[in-house]
Amino acid sequence: MFSIENISSVHLDILKEIGNIGAGHSATALSTLLGRKIEMKVPSVRVVTFDEMMELAGGPDNVVACVFSRIKGNAPGSMFFILSMEQANLFIRNITGDSAFQFIKPPYPDIALSALEEIGNILSSSYLTSLSNFTNLKLLPSVPALSIEMAGAVISYGLIELSKVSDYAIVIDTALIEETASNINSVNGHVFLLPDPDSFETIFSALGVPVND
Repeated sequence: MFSIENISSVHLDILKEIGNIGAGHSATALSTLLGRKIEMKVPSVRVVTFDEMMELAGGPDNVVACVFSRIKGNAPGSMFFILSMEQANLFIRNITGDSAFQFIKPPYPDIALSALEEIGNILSSSYLTSLSNFTNLKLLPSVPALSIEMAGAVISYGLIELSKVSDYAIVIDTALIEETASNINSVNGHVFLLPDPDSFETIFSALGVPVND
């Protein structure tokens, strides 16, 4: 069985390229939705341990905004889009134009929750569409589920199956950039890609990249 800790730079370069294509689709969808130019980039794709994954989210006790999607189809798995609360606040301010907006305590405004769900849906759908086009595999995201709570609680669900055979995950860094006349706003988050144990071999075999070298 292919092991994630043995992923090579070639595998990561392919995932980054697919991520950038997916990010381009996401940016187009967001620009259409918002009526203004949005760019999205994938600065890096890397393999991290579960402990490092938690650290990127600010620690297991840190409250984050997380949009979770289950990947269905030929290569099932899980995807998380995670924003720190500071970045989530910045994103909602950019979307709504309310410069004073803050996630303080529930119940949170419906417009803010809907916006976070929508960006999570756009990101997961665009990335999986890009990956599906490259591999000819059927890959579909489930309806996204939004949580605002401690990172350890929201991430642990997706680790249940993967943790039986590995201690690693793939993190796809994302940067959403909006350039205005006065400044450049950037919202930075992380997409955690956790294919189920058998799915890595399925994905890379479909890409024509050896998985056992």
